[in-house]
Amino acid sequence: MKLFLTCLLLTILAHLSVNAQTETYAEKLGFPKGKKVVIFHVDDAGMSYESNAGTINAIDKGIANSTSVMMPCGWVPHFFDYLKKHPNVDAGVHLTLTSEWKNYRWYPLVGRDKAPGLYDEQGSFWPEVAQVVAHASADEVEAEIRAQLARYRSFGVQPTHMDSHMGTLFDPKFIRTYAKVAIEEKIPVLFPAGHASLIFKANNVPEPMQKLAQQVGKQLWDAGLPVMDDLDGSITSYNLPGATDEALQKFKTQKFIDLLNSVKPGLTYIIMHCTAPTPTFDLISSSGQSRKGDMLGMMDPALKAYVEKEGIIVTTWKELMERRKKL
Repeated sequence: MKLFLTCLLLTILAHLSVNAQTETYAEKLGFPKGKKVVIFHVDDAGMSYESNAGTINAIDKGIANSTSVMMPCGWVPHFFDYLKKHPNVDAGVHLTLTSEWKNYRWYPLVGRDKAPGLYDEQGSFWPEVAQVVAHASADEVEAEIRAQLARYRSFGVQPTHMDSHMGTLFDPKFIRTYAKVAIEEKIPVLFPAGHASLIFKANNVPEPMQKLAQQVGKQLWDAGLPVMDDLDGSITSYNLPGATDEALQKFKTQKFIDLLNSVKPGLTYIIMHCTAPTPTFDLISSSGQSRKGDMLGMMDPALKAYVEKEGIIVTTWKELMERRKKL
């Protein structure tokens, strides 16, 4: 009898351990078990007029419900004019540490005297993440993060979250700094630390980095901030060159549906880049057609109908933070 009870106790403990390991951050926040909970997020607001127009279309006329602003860029004031008239929009800081386009560039806010490692030979940010990692220190990156956050607040608006342009802050050299600022400022940051099945697989993330991600996620959660289970930013890579708007919309909508089918239960952040391109934008980047497709997909009633039919829950950073505060 004693042996039976011991075995029973061990079985129960093992079951509880497995449950604890598999509980998603969505479930921890009170969402129903087994549900897909998503944020449809638009990157790169403030980068250009076309980026602002596309972001606004995706939110006002579509199902996108989150965005973040590139504070070193020239069209930031224009987007904040929109945010002040639409205070319920989820909008964060798109922490920017790279300047990737050849003929349209931006530079650090913090100043060369405080962060020389962030500047390339042209006086702009480095074009590639690897160059930032090679040249900049964590202290320099922290100074720039805080400068961008300060500029955001100078418009009289509080950010709902912070995230990382080109994923620079996910690098092991900077990830602790990213979490540190989030915790001190009590602002949620984009960080996938649950099952992360999409992001880990897509980027072949090695096991040590996966463990570090889970450690940082726990640190953020223990500090009272919500944490994502997964993240996908692949949608903008799909394109249909030369297509009509109707064909492009149908194509991108199907890509969104395919992505949503592959999403596992939990809290997933779906990143896109919505743009209403003009000939001027084409001088910045050749990605205008694909970004236009992202915008059209978000505006497609067929995508909204699919989300509703499948019972996918669409949430916001504001809701996540409110849920986290209640726990």
